Amino acid sequence: MFGLTEDQIAEFGLTFGVAAFIIFMLFIVFNLARESKAGKFGTFVLFLVLSFGMLGFIAKNVIQWFIHI
Repeated sequence: MFGLTEDQIAEFGLTFGVAAFIIFMLFIVFNLARESKAGKFGTFVLFLVLSFGMLGFIAKNVIQWFIHI
């Protein structure tokens, strides 16, 4: 498809698709904090707790990048 292999398509989807999904989830967390009037500390806690899994995914990619260098 378009001269790309299956591996290249999968890597593109994993890189940009998941990145777009993470940005969308951060928007949802921000909207949740704003609608609940959580304040500064509450917003920080929401971002910390609800974004912890995303941080792990990003850390995994950074570690893999350093290993392949």
